[in-house]
Amino acid sequence: MSIGISRATILTFLLTWTCVAVLSGCRSDQRNDGANGSPPGGLVVPHGYMARLEQVHDGRMIGFGPFVGYYFRPQDPRDLSRLQFVCFNENRFYSSDMPDGAKLYEGTAVRMTLPQANIAIPATERINPVFFPEAPEAWRNTRPEPQDDFIHFHSAYDAVGPVLTGYWLQHVSVADFTYDMGGRVEAQSPLYHRVRKGSDRDFARIVEFDRGPRKND
Repeated sequence: MSIGISRATILTFLLTWTCVAVLSGCRSDQRNDGANGSPPGGLVVPHGYMARLEQVHDGRMIGFGPFVGYYFRPQDPRDLSRLQFVCFNENRFYSSDMPDGAKLYEGTAVRMTLPQANIAIPATERINPVFFPEAPEAWRNTRPEPQDDFIHFHSAYDAVGPVLTGYWLQHVSVADFTYDMGGRVEAQSPLYHRVRKGSDRDFARIVEFDRGPRKND
C-alpha cells in the first residue's frame, strides 16, 4: 500500500517543527552574555520570548528579526500569525532618559502580506523605511483593527531579501519616556516623540522592509 503525503501536510509539519525548535532553544528568564544573538548581560527576557523567528509561509522559509531590544512569543506555538512582544531600551538604543535595559513596550504583532503595488521594495540597508505618506494606500489598509493602534509594519525576509509578508505592530508603553533613539534624533525628526503610558499612537508611521541580518551588520 502506498501512502501519499500532501505538500500542505509537509509544510504544516515543517512550520510546527521549526516553531518548537526555536521555542525549545530559547533560554528565557536567564541572564545572558550577548553572544550568538542572546540578550546582553543584565537583561532578563520573559519566558518563551525570542529575538528571531523562522517559519514556512506560502511555501518558503522566511525570517523575522532580530532587531535591537525586541523579543517575540507566539500566542499559539503552532501558529505564528499572532505574536506577543516586549521591547527593552537595550544599550539605551531608543530612549536617552530611560535606563539601559528598561522595558519600554509590550504589544501585539499580527502577520500580514502587503498587496503588490507599483513601488519598488527598498533593500539597500538592513532596515529600509517607507513613511506613510509615501506608502501605497493598499498597504496602509491592511492594518488590523484598531487601525490607529497598528501603525508600524516590519517585514520578514527570505534568502534573497525583504518580502511583502511581515507584521503590523501595536506598541503599548509601560512608562512615560522620550523616544529619541538614545539621543541620536531631535524634535524635528519623525521618530522623536514624548511617550505616555498606554497605546503609543504617536509611534512613527512606517512600513519597514528588512533585508535580513548579514555578517557585516
